[in-house]
Amino acid sequence: MIERVSADFLIIGSGIAGLRAAAELVAHGRVLILTKAKPEAGSTGYAQGGIAAAVGRDDSPELHARDTHAAGDGLCDPRAVDVLVSEGPAYVRELIDWGATFDRSAGGELDLAREGAHSVRRVLHAHDATGREIARVLFARLQGHPALQIVDHATAVQAVVEEGGVGGVRFLDRRGHLVEAHAPATLLATGGAGQVFRETTNPVVATGDGVALAYLAGARVADLEFVQFHPTVLAVPGAPRYLLSEALRGEGARLINADGDSFVDRYDPGGDLGSRDRVSKAIVLEAERTGRPIYLTMAHLPAAWVRERFPAIAELCRRVNLDVATDRLPVGPAAHYLMGGVVTDLDGRTSLPGLFAAGEVACTGVHGANRLASNSLLEGLVFGGRAGRAMRDWRAREWPDATVGIPAPAPVGPGLDVPLGDDAVRDMMWRHAGVFRSGDGLTLASASLAGADEELARQLASGTSLSPQSWQSVSLLTVASLIVRAALRREESRGAHSRTDFAGRDDLRWNRRLFDARASQ
Repeated sequence: MIERVSADFLIIGSGIAGLRAAAELVAHGRVLILTKAKPEAGSTGYAQGGIAAAVGRDDSPELHARDTHAAGDGLCDPRAVDVLVSEGPAYVRELIDWGATFDRSAGGELDLAREGAHSVRRVLHAHDATGREIARVLFARLQGHPALQIVDHATAVQAVVEEGGVGGVRFLDRRGHLVEAHAPATLLATGGAGQVFRETTNPVVATGDGVALAYLAGARVADLEFVQFHPTVLAVPGAPRYLLSEALRGEGARLINADGDSFVDRYDPGGDLGSRDRVSKAIVLEAERTGRPIYLTMAHLPAAWVRERFPAIAELCRRVNLDVATDRLPVGPAAHYLMGGVVTDLDGRTSLPGLFAAGEVACTGVHGANRLASNSLLEGLVFGGRAGRAMRDWRAREWPDATVGIPAPAPVGPGLDVPLGDDAVRDMMWRHAGVFRSGDGLTLASASLAGADEELARQLASGTSLSPQSWQSVSLLTVASLIVRAALRREESRGAHSRTDFAGRDDLRWNRRLFDARASQ
């Protein structure tokens, strides 16, 4: 017997987008949040640098928009950018009203930082743990609300599609049992897909589940060739790939080669504070030119101030016997953020009625080909709030009785057996779809993925019920295939997508976004 649960609103994910949506919804019905691990395990808590918003005296939404468009390399949707930068300050002030403690100067004003590709200081921060502070405030806002239930260690695996719309999801609970959750409105807030790559800053839960679930259900996706690689990730052999926030360079950290020379401005006029795509490429090229490591250094800055300003990063460095203030820190790029995802309008509506998406899993077009630093937390906040209001209106208009019929689940089968394992997928994606790509490498990756993809489709069509590990393989294979397919189609270099065989930006042919959907839908 399959267990069934229901709610008025279903949210998959407990990061900033999902929590901000929940804050809009708890006064209007029962809200069920499914989170893959512990509620705090997602990417929001890992966000170090801060949240960008035009709240400074020398700033404006127009200036913030200009920087966002410049980083996006010609592909940002102007409507989405306008929403982000114009509504962002109000959402940030609301967080402050709710108790968010951002760093302030001795005079009590917000201590705004500057990061790569920002023309002014506009990044609010709580030392170097801003995401954790925002999550704390949102959880405190929701804690104990009688309309909210959070189920942890719940892996969403399939959308329930009925008559062309989505009426909930199936998920595996902590016991590995299949459960059906149904609701008139379902929000994907599952974050990104960094674990598709061997080298990543993302937590282990970031396996692209939301993109895969939506795509397999028939929703449109877009811009999946644009994967942002963060340039400064601690690269100590045998140690975890700790993110070294862009805020370090904003406060004066320098990128140097093994001879101690600055080098980024040889490759790009933006230098160390250029956009992430350009700094990542500069690091890879300089490492190839010299055959030696690349380092980040703050040794020229007051050591006590560095440790006080960046306590969390200082602790991460201590774990690998490095001092953030005095040592050269070996760095290199790693997969960090997915600009593409499930296509939505400005209120989180996907192409499937009843299914919404917000945050990194969604694709409004706001980031274009490359996300501006610290726009991610702002995106989750603004579009999470907008999606929550749209879900409320959808339920009130389309499902006044809040009853949804759910078909019987697929019969249990023997489990997934694919010819390409998760580690092989990650390694292949890093080699062939990483910072630099080529048609030959992408074609090899596509051929390798095609056989696994076909076998996956066959087994899913047969009604197989899978284990949590098998569903992770489904997500990784699906998202990897979508990234490679999009990267092969885009025969130019733009933003985070760099083709060695098409080195220039080609506005005549490619000044457009690439959409995808399952052919069978």
